[in-house]
Amino acid sequence: MNFAHLHIVLNHVPSLGTVVGVALFIASLIKNSDDLKKISLYVLVGTALATLPTYMSGNAAQQLLRKNPAIPQGLIEEHQNSAMITLVFMTITGTFAWFGLWQFRRFSRPGRWNTSAVLILSILTASVILRTAYLGGDISHPEIRLDQEVSVTPDIGWRLPVERFSNVHSWVWPTSETLHFVGMSLLFGVTLLVNLRMLGMMKSIPFAALHRLLPLGILGFVINVISGMVFFIASPGMYVTNPGFSAKIVFILLAGICVIYFTVFDEAWLIGPDKEAPLRTKIVAVCFMTSLLGVMYFGRMLPFLRSN
Repeated sequence: MNFAHLHIVLNHVPSLGTVVGVALFIASLIKNSDDLKKISLYVLVGTALATLPTYMSGNAAQQLLRKNPAIPQGLIEEHQNSAMITLVFMTITGTFAWFGLWQFRRFSRPGRWNTSAVLILSILTASVILRTAYLGGDISHPEIRLDQEVSVTPDIGWRLPVERFSNVHSWVWPTSETLHFVGMSLLFGVTLLVNLRMLGMMKSIPFAALHRLLPLGILGFVINVISGMVFFIASPGMYVTNPGFSAKIVFILLAGICVIYFTVFDEAWLIGPDKEAPLRTKIVAVCFMTSLLGVMYFGRMLPFLRSN
């Protein structure tokens, strides 16, 4: 099994998940149902987490498909461009959906501006992701290709210009590195405070107070995703065949699941001042910290683990 097989397994999750999430969100607005709105936000956040490994496995599959002369290279490049736009839209949509869940926890319901943002962004994301799926179908199913799609040139889109720009201008990489470390500092700092409280330190602080810091951690995560995309575009060969990068993606997903736990479940929220966290919450806190340490470790080890 290689990354191409993994991409075949994963590529339906973002498209179907986004469509289901949008449909449920619109239904929640029509019925004015907070419970249905929560479910739709869960679906959108989970879909956003699934989009990252889908995109990365697609890049690895792309490297294999480029060796196949029967597949027009322009179609591959067009699908890649659309997939990159999808990842950006899905990341932003998932962030606003998570913030809606955070507002449910703090204020019993999300604000109107957040509801409007999730509605607009999710519809746009669904449109983009369905187009990406359509282009992927052209690659794997030659019987449905149109003549104009076969004649697409490999230099279409903006991915290659961005790659050249990132490699030609010397300031792009250090600027992205700086932003990446700022994002990691925000994410790791908030995580450290939350985990230390869950493990029995700072008992005078209730979790409800620390919960207010979670949006800063999510902001750090978004900064890391955007700056990390610059690295990936500038030097994709260093990542797609790198086992360290695969491990980093796994740890990112585990950390995302832990964030959802601290956002959604009541166990942590009910921890008041001078109260001990339950065992399951402590286990999640340890997994959360371990995941972030794994992300940091494999991020630093990427240059040393890449395949020759």
